[in-house]
Amino acid sequence: MAFPAMTSSASDASDTAPPWRCAHTLRGHQSWVRAVDVSADGDRIVSGSGDKTVRVWSLTRGELLHTLTGHTAWVRTVAFSPSGNLIASASNDKTIRFWDAATGRCTATLTGHTDWIRAIAFSPDGRTLASGGQDNTIRLWDVETQRLIYTIHEHQHWVLAIAFSPDGRTLISGSRDTTIGRWRWQTLQGLPYLTTHTAEVLSVAVSPNGQLIASSSADCTVHVHTFHSGRPVYRFSPHEAAINAITFSPDGRLLATASSDKTIALWSLPTADLPKSGIASPDSMTRVATLTGHQGWVWSMAFTPDSRTLVSASWDETLKIWHL
Repeated sequence: MAFPAMTSSASDASDTAPPWRCAHTLRGHQSWVRAVDVSADGDRIVSGSGDKTVRVWSLTRGELLHTLTGHTAWVRTVAFSPSGNLIASASNDKTIRFWDAATGRCTATLTGHTDWIRAIAFSPDGRTLASGGQDNTIRLWDVETQRLIYTIHEHQHWVLAIAFSPDGRTLISGSRDTTIGRWRWQTLQGLPYLTTHTAEVLSVAVSPNGQLIASSSADCTVHVHTFHSGRPVYRFSPHEAAINAITFSPDGRLLATASSDKTIALWSLPTADLPKSGIASPDSMTRVATLTGHQGWVWSMAFTPDSRTLVSASWDETLKIWHL
């Protein structure tokens, strides 16, 4: 079944909306920058790179604070804990490392995955870390004890994306098997898969109000489903290349997409009046801004807590800080 793509009839407010501008370009990594996250206080950035390092930056000053070394292969994904005291990183070396965010000291190394690790996420309470990898598994870890809680063996191919619901009860996964998994992980209950993409699912996100699941794919589409029923409500094609990352702004007003076409697009979705049935018209979605400036694929993004700053990471070995 074919779904409608975003067309020129969709509303475009990029000419009239307040402009987003690139305030800083951060250089220092010696290879592509695959992952980025922003601390809960909005003061720090963490990035992971093909140069095998994790770097911590001051967001306000654009300065490098720490370079964390220890991984022996590409760093694929990074995350701040909700408290901001801990950084987690995962690598092609099949390990997850915990770092003290203030000192940069490695406090633990987690082993168990048998292939490259592609995604990690902290639960909202910071007590659990979820990881997904090319061994087709999702693993849940106790952050305090660093012990493996259990392993989910359900996807048929690599697990490329992980996200928790705002209440921490549900885990969302995206896979190269083209499906989106939903797991009530505390009770070991799997919910029906979402199976609308036609290529690998590269990124997943849950809206701050817990009502929507957004996903992006190598099929160049974004799909948005209702959280509880899994009913599709939006499908559109915002880029002409793979969409590597998708994220909601913390205030829930924007959906950001980052692509191998070297751009980032910011979208306003009318979440207050979802269609009762069927897929919403592309006309109901508004492109707020298109951010250009990266010279390579854009891999990862993270908003600051006030939703007025976005940090992006790219194949061009840089991070960019965009301000509204």
